[in-house]
Amino acid sequence: MSDLDDLLALERRGWDSLCDGTGAEFYGSLMTAEAVMVLAHGFALDHEQVRASLADAPPWSSYEITEPRLVPVGEHAAALVYRARATRGDEPAFEAWMTSVYDLSGPEPRLSVYQQTPIPS
Repeated sequence: MSDLDDLLALERRGWDSLCDGTGAEFYGSLMTAEAVMVLAHGFALDHEQVRASLADAPPWSSYEITEPRLVPVGEHAAALVYRARATRGDEPAFEAWMTSVYDLSGPEPRLSVYQQTPIPS
């Protein structure tokens, strides 16, 4: 089973891809076929919708991950919960609690569910 450091490194690779414009490819390969992303602005996107939305999304300028914790979810799954702050251009910073649930049954972790919960300013 992956530990906190492994999943946190994977999560950082995801954020890095969102900063360098390769998020559609990264998450297209990381997500399971049935995966869902529940986003802060009221969208619940499936695998293909995530790929399409990330292909058109402007890149993030920077991000910071704090307060990470790993929550076991059965024998072959784990949730990574953390606080994130991200910036994009001149927009106000986006701050939220993030939860990424990973399927750990195969040779590599795969993202099954991702949820954002905004932190009020």
